[in-house]
Amino acid sequence: MQKHLKWLLLPTVGMTLLAGCGQPSTKGTTASPNPSSSASSASTTPAESAKATNEPVELTFYYPVNVGGPVMKVIDGMTNKFMESHPNIKVKPVYTGNYGDNTIKIQSGIQAKQPPDVAVMMSTELYSMLDSNAIIPLDDFIAKDPSINIKDFYPAFVEDTQTGGKTYSIPFQRSTIVLYYNKEMFKEAGLDPEKPPKTWDDLIEYAKKLKRDGHAGLEIPGNDDSYWMLQLFALQNHTDPKVNLMSSDGKKVMFDQPENVEALQFWLDLSRKHKVMAEGIIDWATVPTDFIQGKTAMMVHTSGNLTNVKNNAKFDFGVAFPPMKKQFGSPTGGGNMYIFKDTEPKKQAAAWEFVKFMTEPEQAAQFSVGTGYVGVRKSAFDTETMKKYAASFPQALVARDQLEYAHAELSTHNHGKVSTALTNQIQAVLSGTIDPAGALKKAQEEAERALAPFNK
Repeated sequence: MQKHLKWLLLPTVGMTLLAGCGQPSTKGTTASPNPSSSASSASTTPAESAKATNEPVELTFYYPVNVGGPVMKVIDGMTNKFMESHPNIKVKPVYTGNYGDNTIKIQSGIQAKQPPDVAVMMSTELYSMLDSNAIIPLDDFIAKDPSINIKDFYPAFVEDTQTGGKTYSIPFQRSTIVLYYNKEMFKEAGLDPEKPPKTWDDLIEYAKKLKRDGHAGLEIPGNDDSYWMLQLFALQNHTDPKVNLMSSDGKKVMFDQPENVEALQFWLDLSRKHKVMAEGIIDWATVPTDFIQGKTAMMVHTSGNLTNVKNNAKFDFGVAFPPMKKQFGSPTGGGNMYIFKDTEPKKQAAAWEFVKFMTEPEQAAQFSVGTGYVGVRKSAFDTETMKKYAASFPQALVARDQLEYAHAELSTHNHGKVSTALTNQIQAVLSGTIDPAGALKKAQEEAERALAPFNK
């Protein structure tokens, strides 16, 4: 299941949306530069919320699964638990496939004026949803509800929920990028299994020692998640922790900076120069399978695969921050919960009750334990559920601890074109058809054209 398959599929959908409703899609078309004013007027009042939640209501809830493991079972169980405590609200969970499939189905619903009532979508969908005038701000709900404190959510996860002074989603299914390593292979190679590589130089040295006949020293996925992985290396190669691939307003990108060129060159060199992993583009879904089957000693992948690896690996493994160059760093990943505009006020109010429940500390802890995703709230780690789990499986705390060095995933207006511009050029580099500097120059130029309407 590829995390960003959507960018390859959505241009056609985007054109359909443009023709059908006059609202440009960010998936391959240029959207309206000023979407937020109309979206901000859509939320229900506290009085409407109180009235609506006492009336019987049925919600449609879309969610994607993009990692191995029992995510569907966990979400269905949480949904059933919610309905037991909220008998007037019936929630119909709809598994929509991977993130790309999920986005296509939601965009189709928006086009037909029949969106889901609530959904988990990529955190990077913030601007595309605003440009489509599809979601409501949640500030009125938050202000009147002491049970949900935004300051309790980790700041790195909140970054991509807000813009223009408003909050449009709540963190739920969130992750960072981590290093997984096979401790048994470390021992066989004469490496200390309790001391994973900390720097880029360490990573090269370790991977060379770990490479053996029949397995690689390292694997990093390079298909439709390639911009996410480049962002990892780019964040690690800057000295200023505030520097990212994009501006905070989603209107500008900084792809062709020298530090980013160096980061892409390092990624390429791991295969072409140092020979510690296969050349070319390694598939997103193949990497955790190879790690579990002992075909690679280390992998760089989402922390959302933690439970999958825990349940299926037949060997002792470690989890660590990905090795750094100048500083530790990782983009966040995964999905937030959004409430949609073209639904009745009573459904919006009921959807808010559902969002609150799914992200409350105990549920956040149980979701983390059941899936491997990070508990999105600080208080989730104070629950007995999480304390007990972390005591028996300390690897679960690595992604949380890394949040101190984490920043928002690439998210911009016209995100489909912008991210595809970068993804295509990274893949060209990994395939050996262009050098990193030339590739990022091309990606920068293409992204600037896509963002031009938002910078007038």
